[in-house]
Amino acid sequence: MDYIKLIDKYYAGQPELRHILVTHSRQVADRALAVLDAHPQWEAEGWVDRTFVEEAAMLHDIGIIYCNAPKIYCNGPHLYIEHGYLGAELLRAEGLPKHALVAERHTGTGITIDQIERDELPIPERNYCPQTIEEKVICYADKFYSKSHLGEEVALDKIKYNIWKYGSEAFQRWQELVALCG
Repeated sequence: MDYIKLIDKYYAGQPELRHILVTHSRQVADRALAVLDAHPQWEAEGWVDRTFVEEAAMLHDIGIIYCNAPKIYCNGPHLYIEHGYLGAELLRAEGLPKHALVAERHTGTGITIDQIERDELPIPERNYCPQTIEEKVICYADKFYSKSHLGEEVALDKIKYNIWKYGSEAFQRWQELVALCG
C-alpha cells in the first residue's frame, strides 16, 4: 500500500499541512519501528506486522484535515479531538479497516467511554483505547512528537505532565505503554 499516494489524495491542495502531517508521521513511524527492533520476538512470533506498523503510523493522523487547528494549517469544521475517528472513517472508506483502528485509538493513551461521558467529548461513544501491540506501539511513539514543533522530541517529563492532565486512568495506560515499549 502506498501511504504517500493516499495522503496526497487528500492533502495535495494543502502543502503546508501535508508537510506537517508527513513529517510528524515519519517521526512516529521511525520510533515505532525502533520499538519493534528492540522487541524482535514480536515479529518472530507473528504478533506484529512491521509493514503494517509503518503504514498505520504514517496514516494515524490523516483525519486532521477535517479539524480546526490553524496553527498547524488545519482549517476544517471539526474539533481537533475528533481527528481520530474522522481519520478512521476516511481509512475505512479507503478499504483499510485495520489502519482505521490505529487512527481511532491513538489519541492520548486512548479514550474510554467513561471519559467521553465525563468530559462530554464530541465523539461517538465507544472505547478508543489501543488494543493490539501494533496499536499500542504507535500510540506510544506518537506521544514523543508534536505537529506544532516538528523535528523536536517531546521530553518525557512533558509527556507525563500532558497525560496526567487527563487523570490517573490515562496515566496508568501510559505506564503500561512504557512497560511494553520503553
